[in-house]
Amino acid sequence: MRVAITGANGNIGRRLIRNLIDEGEKDIVALVRSELAAQRITDEGLDVDIRVVNYDDANGIRSAVGQCDLVFHLVGIIKESEANPFHLAHEAASQALCEAELGVEQIINLGIIGTSLSSSNACLQSRANAEAILKAGSPCVTSLRVAMVLGEGDYASFALARNARKPIVLAFRAASLEQPVDCQDVIAGLLAAVRLPQESRVLELAGPESLTRAALIKRAGRILGNQPRVISIPLWIGSMLAAAVERLSSNPPITRAMLGVLDHDDEIDTYDACEVLNISLTPLDETLARVLSS
Repeated sequence: MRVAITGANGNIGRRLIRNLIDEGEKDIVALVRSELAAQRITDEGLDVDIRVVNYDDANGIRSAVGQCDLVFHLVGIIKESEANPFHLAHEAASQALCEAELGVEQIINLGIIGTSLSSSNACLQSRANAEAILKAGSPCVTSLRVAMVLGEGDYASFALARNARKPIVLAFRAASLEQPVDCQDVIAGLLAAVRLPQESRVLELAGPESLTRAALIKRAGRILGNQPRVISIPLWIGSMLAAAVERLSSNPPITRAMLGVLDHDDEIDTYDACEVLNISLTPLDETLARVLSS
């Protein structure tokens, strides 16, 4: 089976490649946007065919991949910039993937919980548009929408560990609900989706516990032997700061849309996704103990 992976240089992409290789897959095309991104895969010693493409270039994708059986579409952002706006990262990339005419039997799309065509959040609406484009242009699409993903070496885990070690943490709307899912469970879900009956579907995968942002930081602190005090800051203050930064920078470190995605309350019933995919979720404390020590 010939497999193509977009966004292959990310933490999930590299882990997915390793798992596919372990399962015996030998014909894998890793699609990335730059030589620097390609180097991240090479540095890990992953033996795959790495191709640098523009994700909105259907001809370039077709030339790089040729014909293939399966695509894992992992491309997505929560913070846009002038150089990489939401419509380019999401809608244009999905349209190009469909127009590339790769002959795929199935696309496994990695999305985020909260995605909706009616969302007032620019990122979540853009993600929904991209899912609709994929569904309209492909015979079979499984969209696996996930909550916050925690894995060794990723930014979310790094930020959580950094906060958990502080004596005092300032957090935007600390009562916001998080439901972090283990990266290993996301990989298991992506691989399990390949074996499902050939029909389009949307599945929502989150972790086994929903808890406030403050509780998550304190939980991580306990595991690290610390007792951080969490002070909640109203979200409107963060939105004002983000708006100011957006006006001053073409690539701001934080945006209002990004804050909206991060602030989305996650309280997901995971039974259906786990039942369909036939996977079990890693206990939160087990995930935290592993990723916080990495």
